[in-house]
Amino acid sequence: MKTLIISLGLSLALLGQPATASGSAKKEGACSSTATVAQTACVYDVLDSYWISTGKCKNLADASARAECFADLKDFPREGRQECAAQMAARLDLCDDLGEAPYDPPFVPSLFVNPNHIGGAVAPNPLYPLIAGQVRRFRGGGEQITVTTTHEVALISGVPCRAVRDTVRVGGKIEEDTTDWFAQDIYGNVWYCGESTAEYEDGRPVNVDGSFKAGIDGAKPGIIMKAAPAVGDVYRQEFDLGNAEDAAEVINLNGSARVPAASCASNCLVTEETTALSPDALENKYYKPGVGVILETDPTTGERTELIEIIN
Repeated sequence: MKTLIISLGLSLALLGQPATASGSAKKEGACSSTATVAQTACVYDVLDSYWISTGKCKNLADASARAECFADLKDFPREGRQECAAQMAARLDLCDDLGEAPYDPPFVPSLFVNPNHIGGAVAPNPLYPLIAGQVRRFRGGGEQITVTTTHEVALISGVPCRAVRDTVRVGGKIEEDTTDWFAQDIYGNVWYCGESTAEYEDGRPVNVDGSFKAGIDGAKPGIIMKAAPAVGDVYRQEFDLGNAEDAAEVINLNGSARVPAASCASNCLVTEETTALSPDALENKYYKPGVGVILETDPTTGERTELIEIIN
């Protein structure tokens, strides 16, 4: 028991205690307290990874390899704690926009339309039309991306959701293959219900992080496109704490863009999309009425992913 206490004390000394927002009093409310507990989990996850990696270093027979392994771990606790703090700050920033209420959106079948009626008896959301059979091809950053709105409908928490397959290829080889599920409610909002995703290496899946389904293990859906968006709207696109936390803000209703397959002149909706899990990541998306997203840009690097073909 004494050894365990000493080890725990050393662990906390390495990482420091989980903290609230830098230089500010602890906030109240479900949103901010969720950010606090998520940071605590993050810190202990770093701790777990550090000690497991330390154990692996100890089992390297070659002295130089063992020394190099330990050297690589030297900055791990500090860098991990910094990342946890950055994630917490991003979550608290989102709380400032969304408020402190628990995130528990209504997601019941009676509030949603039959996806098979969209484009017929039900008008599609013009900025995110879920029309079965449509194929869109994108190119950017060395990737070729094919997005197919399938005819498949899955029930997620009883809500009928349209399956959309998103396949990323580099040099003709699959790098990522994802099935996303979307549902349109009776008011015209389009919801993101979950995803099954896998990253590939040498033709085999190696990472399924980010996968979630609304209603499973506390995961909840989010809005991917509002029926009547306005500048300044901020909303969660998904919510599976520690796994899927994308959010968006509408920054322009009169954006302009030109890509090989489409263009818009002062009539594109532009969003700024972020995730607390990667606080430095930032993406702008341009949505053309009647088409959907036509352009994604990284405002930091200038990298563009452009719609190059639409197949109806």
